[in-house]
Amino acid sequence: MKKSILILAVLSAFAFTSCKEKASDKVNEENVAAAADRDANASKFPVMKFEKTEYDFGTIDKGTHVEHEFKFTNTGDAPLVIVNATSSCGCTVPEYSKEAIAPGEQGQLLVKYDGSGTNQVNKTVTIVANTEKGKETLKIKAFVTPSNGAKKGQNMLKTS
Repeated sequence: MKKSILILAVLSAFAFTSCKEKASDKVNEENVAAAADRDANASKFPVMKFEKTEYDFGTIDKGTHVEHEFKFTNTGDAPLVIVNATSSCGCTVPEYSKEAIAPGEQGQLLVKYDGSGTNQVNKTVTIVANTEKGKETLKIKAFVTPSNGAKKGQNMLKTS
């Protein structure tokens, strides 16, 4: 029993003497300022403001390739970076700039559709970017009629 009390007393003395330094004395003021700046900037995000988020190609013949350029402005407080853009099927191909878009600057995303399918066709393009939501969505639609003997890829219609 005496040994237990002695061991406990030695451990207590060690614990109290090893914690003489205050943790606040170890804080570097430069690191505090850098962390404050980082935290202030963490709430700044880019914002993709599109002129239109949906486009209707109207009636097109099957196999007619069409495209539309979606224009947007970065209305946020940080540079906008598009990480990826994918479509709901292989017949729709989005093309976008890999460069960062500064606040206040404009950008565009080109969406190409190959005219496949029949009747009313609706496609979705999902954009992954460094916005607060992380994803933006665009939609295209067209009414595709059977072609009049035209070969696929022969027709090309560009819209803006």
